[in-house]
Amino acid sequence: MSSFSPDTLADRARPPERPKRVLVVDDSALVRQLLSEILSHDPGLEVVGAAPDPIIARRMIRDLNPDVVTLDIEMPKMDGIEFLCKIMALRPMPVVMVSSLTQAGAPIALEALEIGAIECIGKPALDLTRGLKDEAARITETVKAAASARVPAAQRRERIASRIASQGLSGHGTTEKIIAIGASTGGVEALNHIIGVLPADTPAVLVTQHMPEKFTRSFAERLNGRAAVAVSEARDGERVLPGHVYIAQGSRHLLLARSGANYICKLDDRGPVSGHKPSVDVLFHSVGQAARANAIGVILTGMGRDGAKGLAEMRAAGARTIGQDERSCVVYGMPRAAFEAGGVERQFSLDDIPSEMLALCGAAGRRAVRV
Repeated sequence: MSSFSPDTLADRARPPERPKRVLVVDDSALVRQLLSEILSHDPGLEVVGAAPDPIIARRMIRDLNPDVVTLDIEMPKMDGIEFLCKIMALRPMPVVMVSSLTQAGAPIALEALEIGAIECIGKPALDLTRGLKDEAARITETVKAAASARVPAAQRRERIASRIASQGLSGHGTTEKIIAIGASTGGVEALNHIIGVLPADTPAVLVTQHMPEKFTRSFAERLNGRAAVAVSEARDGERVLPGHVYIAQGSRHLLLARSGANYICKLDDRGPVSGHKPSVDVLFHSVGQAARANAIGVILTGMGRDGAKGLAEMRAAGARTIGQDERSCVVYGMPRAAFEAGGVERQFSLDDIPSEMLALCGAAGRRAVRV
């Protein structure tokens, strides 16, 4: 007579998880065919339909109820950006942009991410069939992760800004305090919310967001145009000043270093760390060494474990640390890993992070020491 452990019985009683349902939207019949074939090879995905334009896609979304949509930008009847806006306004759901424009034109890809797209994948410029097949594993992994991602409701910057103002969290004009932020999937939108409400005298902020090289300068410029702080792509040897945000270049690690009494940015060309270049672990490790108790570390939404080890090192060095909570994350991967590794002191929603971050800067300032 066979015996079963409680876990085995529970596994047998639990129904198998159904595949995630995917709708492919692209005006190219070849791309629709290739993406459908690529995604269908994964047993965790089921391509339930393919639409040649947003008008047909809108009806298929209603009828087929997909878990995730892949969406081109250049399409007849309605472009993908306009359609993405309608999706996020009327039926928010995970969307992965798959377009040649997201590879060749960073600003439009950033716009898509800001609207609410989970991720952007660039179509190859030459030999489309071979290029997409070569990227099959990455495309499949991205769509599967997106299908399980949370699509947060629209945040209200005015509400966040008023919370900061009501707590009197201005007046941090000193280079002695440093904020380090790491993010990946969903981080573009999260960083827009956080940086967009920071007061002009916020302590210096260093940011590593997983992003291709040609995206980071445009991302910094877009943030700079809408923020009270000055936002720029980090330059090697640049002095780190309050009221400024420094974005890691897409092809180089960003580190914090000391030059006498000043902080400076250092750029590093070593290979990927924790699977990424730039790496959040590299940034956090350097900030923990250079700023110690004068630092605040923040880890935001993203896939994987990058930043978990570095944030734990920061906390061990005396820094205060924050993690984005599961409910407000697009993907609760990096914050979860950092929390489980002991690096996260407290978790907060995206709405609360700016005010909590600045409150910790005030606390750090009262006990600031030079190292």
